[in-house]
Amino acid sequence: MDEPVARSWSEVVKQVTQTSPGDLQVRSADKTEQAESMLRCFKLDTENYCLGLGFVDKLPTGAQLQSLVSPPTLRAADAAGVEQDIPTGDLTPADFVAQRAAMPKSTRVAAELDEMQAAWNGREKARELRELVAAQTPQGSGGSPAASEEGVGEAAGGPSREAAPTADGVTTAPRPTATPTATPTVTPTVVPTRTAPTVAPSKPVPPQTPAAPVKTPASAYIMKGFQTSQEKGYWCGPATFQSIDWADDNQKDTQASWAKDLGSTTGGTAISAMVKQTNVKTAWPKSAGTYVVQNVSDWNAQTFFTVHQKHLGVYKAPVIEHVQLLKRYFPYLAFNHSGHYQVGRGYDKANGTIAIFEVFNERRFNSRGNVTDGPRNIPASALFNATLANSFQNIGL
Repeated sequence: MDEPVARSWSEVVKQVTQTSPGDLQVRSADKTEQAESMLRCFKLDTENYCLGLGFVDKLPTGAQLQSLVSPPTLRAADAAGVEQDIPTGDLTPADFVAQRAAMPKSTRVAAELDEMQAAWNGREKARELRELVAAQTPQGSGGSPAASEEGVGEAAGGPSREAAPTADGVTTAPRPTATPTATPTVTPTVVPTRTAPTVAPSKPVPPQTPAAPVKTPASAYIMKGFQTSQEKGYWCGPATFQSIDWADDNQKDTQASWAKDLGSTTGGTAISAMVKQTNVKTAWPKSAGTYVVQNVSDWNAQTFFTVHQKHLGVYKAPVIEHVQLLKRYFPYLAFNHSGHYQVGRGYDKANGTIAIFEVFNERRFNSRGNVTDGPRNIPASALFNATLANSFQNIGL
């Protein structure tokens, strides 16, 4: 059955409120039923948005939702010669569902409406991202191509190579011999519609006339000097947001204060909270439009890189990277880690890399770990596959 379409913010409020289950219903539900109710989806004009998951091209099935909240059948620690170490601070789907389910209905509805406000104001951006994906996906193909995984094979486990400095003065991770992904096209792309950030539920801002097609520069880097390092093992969210906000207003608020604003717990931080605070507490939406949670499971590595080029090269605004912190994608690590946030802050078309601020210093939390925090350049396909490896498969932009 098709989802009812919300054509106004008042209709969104009505649908969210009416479909949020009562306290007794939540308590008596099993984990699968809780996942279906806490991750339920809505149609915002032409776009599908699922709580916790973000804008999606295809609505998830019940089986997919069940797998999201089920324990993994194979942990990274089970791989030969690989140790699973410290959780670094994103909120897993199971923990997200458990947190929402534990709230009284009134509190839960308020949290859901906070999340839906950003989605409603950012629906035009989501539509244009969906159209971009459709334009770049060959007919008859699925989402992400298997070839994108091959591009990071050697970087993940092959022989080490000398790192090369980039125009930004940052040393790259060891580069694979194979090109990480097809060389991104330089075809002019249309700037997504921009809307002003909002602090509380309000009438949607009318979309502005799209700007003329813009050619992205060959490389772009922002936020130089604003890197941070997380102070607790589960504070990748507060550290990432500290960097993003510091670069915005040149005021370095504490990670503890951001942990409070983001609702971070020992279980981690929700990406919806990261997006909400970016819209409420920073001016980045003035250049990039309302930030949204965007699912990338139906993207390919080319689209992932193209979207980064627009966001970083044209809007000059950061991307909230949401990855699984594994050695195969980030070879500067000594161990595998959990779901994680990083700051997307640049790219280089010629090298096929995306620049990040890594906020996790492995050595700080494990004497056998490497010094890992700071500016890094990652093959675009490696960052894309690290995003797909995270159960949520989404980013904030």
